[in-house]
Amino acid sequence: MSFSQLAVSTPIQRALNDLGYTNPTPIQSKSIPIVNQRKDLLACAQTGTGKTAGFAIPVLQLMEEDKNTRQATKGIQALVLTPTRELAIQVEESFRDYGKYLPFRSLAIFGGVSQVPQVQQLQKGIDILIATPGRLLDLIGQGLLSINSIRYFVLDEADRMLDMGFVHDVKKVLQYIPAKRQSLFFSATMPAEIRQLAARILVNPETVAVTPVSSTTELVKQEVRFMEKEEKRDGLVGLIRELSIRSVLVFTRTKYGADKLSRFLQKAGISSAAIHGDKTQGARQRALADFKEGKIVALVATDIAARGIDIDELAFVVNYELPNVPETYVHRIGRTGRAGNNGSAFSFCDREERQYLKDIEKLIGMKIPVARMAMPV
Repeated sequence: MSFSQLAVSTPIQRALNDLGYTNPTPIQSKSIPIVNQRKDLLACAQTGTGKTAGFAIPVLQLMEEDKNTRQATKGIQALVLTPTRELAIQVEESFRDYGKYLPFRSLAIFGGVSQVPQVQQLQKGIDILIATPGRLLDLIGQGLLSINSIRYFVLDEADRMLDMGFVHDVKKVLQYIPAKRQSLFFSATMPAEIRQLAARILVNPETVAVTPVSSTTELVKQEVRFMEKEEKRDGLVGLIRELSIRSVLVFTRTKYGADKLSRFLQKAGISSAAIHGDKTQGARQRALADFKEGKIVALVATDIAARGIDIDELAFVVNYELPNVPETYVHRIGRTGRAGNNGSAFSFCDREERQYLKDIEKLIGMKIPVARMAMPV
């Protein structure tokens, strides 16, 4: 199964090719055709299964169709509600990456930061809004935002919304969006309260479910190293020198972090390149070719960019920052230990990431061994 077999439009396929995506994940191959038929969707899927692309790709495609058939109205066309700021940022990046060759503008809004830059972007006009419920309702209440033109509504990680006490806010948001819309509902679990919420949001939905990836290969030796955030850069240099590493894939959570770390490694005398969604396809391909040919030691990548990386003999992966989604850890360390080769995965964990580590250990069903000795730096 390929994206072209799912009848994904040419501009979106081009963007997926740039990212190195060739085959859809199970949730994508199940969800995309349903959404493209303009049906409501109830999906039981965890983060890490590729669900963001499962809704972002078809929503972009339907918006493209609307534009081409003059169906689009003025104002915001699509609204994605997420429980956390971090997820809002990731989802917005995905829309931007997949919609690279389309004329749509997206924006993530969330609390905990000044609303001024967000309001300025809104005033310029946007097509796709990704929001946490609190900030969304706040801006609506101030008369700074209207969502009465929404045609596509996505509720992402509904069970986390419930856990975090946002269900009342979600119900409030529903009062501001048109009753006539297409709605997509994603949740990792389906307790009674979530089913009730889904029944309130969806009309005659199609249902899909996929099981998450949870097992880590036995060929990968895993280790966690505890350190403060500011110690990580020197810790990485120390690790590369300690083990005389000639080739390592390093994961960061953000594009900015990838660039910054790559520059630091270069200054420390370790050849490095960063790859992420903001890099051109040519730059990413060059960096990957240099890495495979051994011209650079460290390839620093974000998760979205790393999906296209397939290197059979990669011996080392470093989680410079732990992922906030446990399934992502499984995907990351699965880049090593391939084709019967052994591999090592090192994770740097600072104070703020302890909860991420617990979530990862719960998912993989094991405690990750802790490094016994401090690294020479």
